[in-house]
Amino acid sequence: MRKQDLIRLVTCAALAAVPMMIPTIAAGQAPALPAAAPAPPPQMPPSLVPAQVVDLMTPEGSAVFSAQWKTMEAKIVEGPAIANAMPGYKTSYDIQPHAGERGFDDSSWPIIGAKGLADRRGGGKVSFIWYRVNLTIPAKIGDFDTSGATAVLTAYVDDYAEVWVNGQIPRRAGYTSPATIQGFNMPNRVVLADAVKPGDKFQIAVFGINGPISVAPMNFVWFREAKIEFFR
Repeated sequence: MRKQDLIRLVTCAALAAVPMMIPTIAAGQAPALPAAAPAPPPQMPPSLVPAQVVDLMTPEGSAVFSAQWKTMEAKIVEGPAIANAMPGYKTSYDIQPHAGERGFDDSSWPIIGAKGLADRRGGGKVSFIWYRVNLTIPAKIGDFDTSGATAVLTAYVDDYAEVWVNGQIPRRAGYTSPATIQGFNMPNRVVLADAVKPGDKFQIAVFGINGPISVAPMNFVWFREAKIEFFR
């Protein structure tokens, strides 16, 4: 009897310990990575005459938004093929850095003046240039009250561009998405907000692309135009 009692005691103790062990094992596992936030849907900019326009390619215009431009060349880097690639495809290609991401550290990047946006950058042919800037909406621009206005960024890059706003490219497959490539030497007009208020901040990253890519053209990457339009 004593032997059977001992077996029952050991069994009960083991079962009681199982719930205590499960959280311990789970706690030791690496935390699951958060799912990537879905891209915000695209929004078409107004076709009306703007109530106010600010040229970001002038020192005075950039100063309105406390804007300080930075730039860096992007490189093509080689890596292994992604999962489920067809046989024979052993390599993938990426760009570095991924400077559109929210909170990207550009503290080591060179600062350029607003007029420097027009400088021809890169080595030509297949070439990519990042431009980054933080914009803060002022209360007034001259006599114009910004509160409640729709703000639209125009990024007109020779030859193509993609525009990141606060770490995202607004887009939707099958729909016109102004933040994505619009065409050969065509501007991106991206709605920043339907109704801004003083102090609103926007982290902008423009990925400039020399094109057509398959032509590998003998020219460079530069801004033809950069501006903020306000609409009522």
